[in-house]
Amino acid sequence: MAIANESNLCLICNRPSAICVCIGLPPLRSPNLSTNTKWIQNGVTVAGRNERGSGLNQLSNTWGLCVDDDQTIYIADSSNYHLVEWKCGATTGQVVAGGNKHGNRSDQLSYPADVIIDIERDSYIISDYDNKRVVRWPRHNGKNGETIISNVGCWGLTMGNDGFFYVVDSNKQEVRRYQMGESQGTLVAGGNGQGNRLDQLYDPTYVFVDRDHSVYVSDSSNHHVMKWMKDAKQGIGVAGDQGKGIELIIQFELLFFDCCSKVFSTVVL
Repeated sequence: MAIANESNLCLICNRPSAICVCIGLPPLRSPNLSTNTKWIQNGVTVAGRNERGSGLNQLSNTWGLCVDDDQTIYIADSSNYHLVEWKCGATTGQVVAGGNKHGNRSDQLSYPADVIIDIERDSYIISDYDNKRVVRWPRHNGKNGETIISNVGCWGLTMGNDGFFYVVDSNKQEVRRYQMGESQGTLVAGGNGQGNRLDQLYDPTYVFVDRDHSVYVSDSSNHHVMKWMKDAKQGIGVAGDQGKGIELIIQFELLFFDCCSKVFSTVVL
């Protein structure tokens, strides 16, 4: 999977190799950035490096991640059942949420799938996939999480510029938008059962929302990325191919965008 931020970083996590690689990007707000801009091809490993494992210098099945303004990386280290922080230049990580083995207590996580930072409330919002809950966890010396959404097949998370956050429910084949304190949320994509119609999703994984509140969903088993404009009843394909061929085995893992509204997505072949 991969993610980009405004610090000009693209972070790619390779599950089999249990590493995260940093690739420099052109500045997102650069006046010289155009559709012909070349992206740097070589990356630097910034987390992991030491094969799959449970040590603080290792990762195991890394799924979602986010990056703060200090270029500190927060990784949902799924099979280690915790959220781990890797500061810029660090050779080991630090557990900041979970880390108390596999379980459903308030101090535990079970296969966390994604994380975002709620700056206003100084907390992490974690997709605790196997426990079917979204958890808010204090950023500084937090020992326990607070369940803010229950009974949800949560996978990807993202935060909009209006403070709303978005949750992919891979069980209900939908994406919902939430305001802090809400438990039901508002449907913004899918919600019409599993399928390949334009008003359906099939195993959605990750999500992105742009400044116009359009929602982009990596529609994994339909092998494309779908865009749902605000208040739309159906989406449109913006990446991938709905035809037959090699596209049928492509799994879109995560997506991000540059300032020219190009879609970037990592895939598993």
